[in-house]
Amino acid sequence: MDIKRISPFLSVSPQIYPAHIEKLAALGFKTIINNRPDKEADDQPLAQELSAEAAKNGMLFINQPVIPGQVTRQDAENFATELEQAQGPVLAFCRTGTRCTMLWAMSEARHMDADVILSFAASMGYDLKAHRATFKHIAGLAAGDEDKQSPQQTADTYDVVIVGGGSAGIATAASLLKRRPGLDIVVIEPRYKHFYQPGFTMVGAGVFEPAKPQVLTEDVMPAGVRWVRTAAAGFQPRHNQVILEDGTRIGYRQLVVAAGLKLHWGAVEGLRESLGRNGVTSNYRFDYAPYTWELVQNLRSGRAIFTKPPMPIKCPGAPQKAMYLSCDHWLRNERLADIEVKFCSANAALFDVAHFVPALMEYVQKYDANLEFFHNLVAVDGAAQKAWFEIGEPGKETRREEIDFDMLHVVPPQIAPGFVRSSPLANEEGWVDVSRDTLRHTRFENVFSLGDVCSAPSAKTLAAARQQAPVVAENLIAVLEGREPVAFYDGYGSCPLTVERGKIVLAEYGYEQKLLPTFPQWLIKSDEASKAAWFLKEKMLPSVYFKLMLKGREWLAKPQKHLP
Repeated sequence: MDIKRISPFLSVSPQIYPAHIEKLAALGFKTIINNRPDKEADDQPLAQELSAEAAKNGMLFINQPVIPGQVTRQDAENFATELEQAQGPVLAFCRTGTRCTMLWAMSEARHMDADVILSFAASMGYDLKAHRATFKHIAGLAAGDEDKQSPQQTADTYDVVIVGGGSAGIATAASLLKRRPGLDIVVIEPRYKHFYQPGFTMVGAGVFEPAKPQVLTEDVMPAGVRWVRTAAAGFQPRHNQVILEDGTRIGYRQLVVAAGLKLHWGAVEGLRESLGRNGVTSNYRFDYAPYTWELVQNLRSGRAIFTKPPMPIKCPGAPQKAMYLSCDHWLRNERLADIEVKFCSANAALFDVAHFVPALMEYVQKYDANLEFFHNLVAVDGAAQKAWFEIGEPGKETRREEIDFDMLHVVPPQIAPGFVRSSPLANEEGWVDVSRDTLRHTRFENVFSLGDVCSAPSAKTLAAARQQAPVVAENLIAVLEGREPVAFYDGYGSCPLTVERGKIVLAEYGYEQKLLPTFPQWLIKSDEASKAAWFLKEKMLPSVYFKLMLKGREWLAKPQKHLP
């Protein structure tokens, strides 16, 4: 927990979790104020869960959600009222602590000098200088100057603003600086931890230790980039501005949207309440991957279900990777014969690219797994260990089926983040609307997008982002110089399908399912499981990621300068 003390009575922090509350009580906090609406992010506990845990520890829980980017004077007044009535010490939290600090600052602006507020907020790591005029306006109203007009928000402008400091955003920033070291680049990213997401599957199989796929964001942020540690809340592309969660606006000459996607746990009834207990898990959440491995080790008989939702999803092969690695462990420990394995997929085929299916089917048969297509998970009751699927086979009436389980590995439906879906940048499906070749926005010429959030019809994988980042960097600089985009993305994506511990079917393909192998067939055959591909994933790719991709070193990722 990153707790910042404003006064002996009030502290602020980023998002807290139920496991933190006992420690907060031990630290002496009596009241918790939640300034974050439910379901802002996929890894966020519900206010109800936190409130219940607070009650167990004798603490008061106050729920005062504030919409990011829309902190109002009324919100600040409500916050001040809650503080006056609360028993202290009080901890207020939101996504990053910025909204809480902004609420405190606006409430204190009635009687505290704006420069003192800004200086104090900056000492805690919160940059509120864009709100100086707001604080002075509030002070004027408190002094009786009712005619004073509300201040107009002004925005600092930068050469490039990148929304998202995950894999795609960091790689793009690094590639831009390799080409143009003097660019003034801002990266907007609220998380203080950075994750190597392909490692989650390996944690869930006991191959990687839980700490391996995570580092501090500051350790991967390129030198020379300004990191704004808060969340984006909206876009005003006609004014070339990004709105942050505290209402601050940042201007740009060029915008890159690399905001990832949202794991929509709430789309499956009962799933949020069931995760992490009673045999329900998911490698798509870093904190639940160790629980997957715990379940795999402890299961000796019964039924194990692995689900896959409708496309698009992050890494389309990951749902079956969890199944294969689990089955491999059970087979090696002579338990598989007593475990019924089901792969329940909302889709019509095991894998979208037919070329790789025969090699995968060899392992489906080896593990005696049952493939259930057109099965979409819609509800879970973890305590009863029951799951419900809607079965929508073509030409048949949709029906609902209940299936018992002893272990359930869930892959949730996935959508674009809310602030993207509701913006002028989105297409009808909610993704940032780009040309699939240049990754430039179809309507706003100074906007680019890549990674999971963009509309390019390629696999949403880390390998895709690795190829996309140099394309965006090349084309963005061309547009800055008044030229047309010069680089093209061929849809490349890669999915190393971990079919057993020690072997992988390496699926590499692009648009229209065209095979795009990186390595010669004598080294890694595309139509069979390979030990060399396992060595690549386990030993080489983490280093390629951290030492090359995030440093702007484009090994085997040089952008094409012609149409594919």
